[in-house]
Amino acid sequence: MKAILQDKNDRLIWTDVPDPVLKDGDVLLEIHAAALNRADLLQRAGQYPPPDGWPEWFGLEAAGVIKALSPCAEKEGKWHVGDKVCALLGGGGYAEYVAVPSGMLMPIPKGVSMAEAAAIPEVFGAAYLFLFYEGKLKKGDTVLMQAGASGLASVLIPMAKAYGARVITTVLSDEIAESIKHLNADMVINTSKYDLSEILKKELEAGKGVDIAVDCLGGETVGKCLPYINCWGRWIMIATLADDISNINLKSMYVRRTRLIGTTLRSRTSEEKAELLDKMVTEIWPKVETGEIRPTIWKTFPIQEAEEAQALMAAGKSVGKIVLEVK
Repeated sequence: MKAILQDKNDRLIWTDVPDPVLKDGDVLLEIHAAALNRADLLQRAGQYPPPDGWPEWFGLEAAGVIKALSPCAEKEGKWHVGDKVCALLGGGGYAEYVAVPSGMLMPIPKGVSMAEAAAIPEVFGAAYLFLFYEGKLKKGDTVLMQAGASGLASVLIPMAKAYGARVITTVLSDEIAESIKHLNADMVINTSKYDLSEILKKELEAGKGVDIAVDCLGGETVGKCLPYINCWGRWIMIATLADDISNINLKSMYVRRTRLIGTTLRSRTSEEKAELLDKMVTEIWPKVETGEIRPTIWKTFPIQEAEEAQALMAAGKSVGKIVLEVK
């Protein structure tokens, strides 16, 4: 089969690789579409290797059709050859086929295309993890989502809104703010014009402080903002695209009983991920099928153009998800 690999010049090429070998409990997925994630760029830079047992090539989420089942997966009776599914992967989505543990599969929601389905597993799983497992979201909470034009934000904002939260998000320009109006965030802050910490301070003083912050940027903003979220507030770090280092007033944390939480989805065990996916299908799929929550697909590329797709993501110009289509 073929997959996307890095060549010696760090270019992405569509080339021959060994066919997947099914372990007991695996299914063989013929990939029709795979979505990009920021983690792909980190992996390309040598900073985020795939977990043991997964292919070396990129791809954390994909959608397609089941082509074969291992004896154990067949015995389970949950999946069958020909089922249309989307999959959460530890790696290997930029390819024609991938072997997937059966617990990492979900049925494609009704009315959802393959491209949309490919953009669901990682980003929906991450949003669900951050909001409900780590954030303990409840109706009436205020959520801060950093980087409002990201693929994660395109799902997390409507997911939080669908469960009764008030959402604040950040962007770097008025043009980007205009491009995400469809997400219906309650407040969009252009941080190239305004100091986020000053706005959060005013919100706190007005009785509208942040309960949950989901932050992929990090840097000095974390330390500046932590004193101005609600008591028992949770600041959830998922990446540090701005900087790894921040100065934090620790006294303000213990006095206000705030929580600084670091987490990722990729590093969790297959059992933990399977449990999360099962809950998503039960709780989130009905809202996906009604259109209340839906991934924003910004652009699709043929998989042979993965180099161009990743360059576009690296430039920070995408609004929503970028998807590779496998013909």
